Amino acid sequence: MKMKSSSDDEHDEEKGKLLEKSKERGSRNGRVVVKVHNQALLSGLAYCLSSCGMILVNKFVLSSYDFNAGISLMVYQNFISVIIVSVLSLLGLVSTEPLTWRLIKVWFPVNVIFVGMLITSMFSLKYINVAMVTVLKNVTNVITAVGEMYLFSKHHEGRVWAALFLMIISAITGGITDLSFNATGYVWQTLNCFLTASYSLTLRRVMDTAKQYTKSGNLNEFTMVLLNNTLSLPLGIFLMLVFNEVDYLLRTPLLRLPSFWLVMTFSGVLGLAISFTSMWFLHQTGATTYRCGQKFQLWLF
Repeated sequence: MKMKSSSDDEHDEEKGKLLEKSKERGSRNGRVVVKVHNQALLSGLAYCLSSCGMILVNKFVLSSYDFNAGISLMVYQNFISVIIVSVLSLLGLVSTEPLTWRLIKVWFPVNVIFVGMLITSMFSLKYINVAMVTVLKNVTNVITAVGEMYLFSKHHEGRVWAALFLMIISAITGGITDLSFNATGYVWQTLNCFLTASYSLTLRRVMDTAKQYTKSGNLNEFTMVLLNNTLSLPLGIFLMLVFNEVDYLLRTPLLRLPSFWLVMTFSGVLGLAISFTSMWFLHQTGATTYRCGQKFQLWLF
């Protein structure tokens, strides 16, 4: 009879640990799944690509079509996201938690910031070109890093602060050399930077708290996407009425163009992609890394 060596025992122990980790990841959806290596890099890349696509499509809708109802565009995009996730859930392809009243109350504050972030992004794109929007978003990274330091007592290395300093320099330089400078656009983008940083910092904390109010004790990405986009609809419709966009929608001939609806629907699919990948990326990293992921957009543009 062959005796087991100590190396065999260690190998079996390592296999057991790997299996246990895979089961823990799979327990989010109630089943064992295959472990994906380096999810932080994969989720970050997916987030950057979907974010770039969203910026380009929104700029195209708002500028090329001269569509003057940014809030309505946001509402339609979020509605498409809700429809897609709901259908996938009904077909059993994804699992989502029931949207209980207690869960909604916990999530509502971060959803208000989410809606503000989307609306200010729409308005800034109306007045500023895509490249400048991307450069100015670097300010968000610095705000997020400072917020993490004061709110979560998280200390960053000198190299991180050096990189953030260079981002600030690039934003200032870009603003000075911007030949198409528009003060209104810069105000909207500044508001967007603060709201985006607040969203990143608040979301991480709310994600941990919201788990306590779910049926399974977990909160997967699809549930967060469904929760965020569903809650944004009544708030978005209210803002449409406040900014009198309904009257504009009744008068504009764009709603009679099939090509316009095709682009709008495609932007909704991209909205779902960025919602999912942003939640996924934040699950794998911290708020500062999440915001610094948008730095990759500069290279893509």
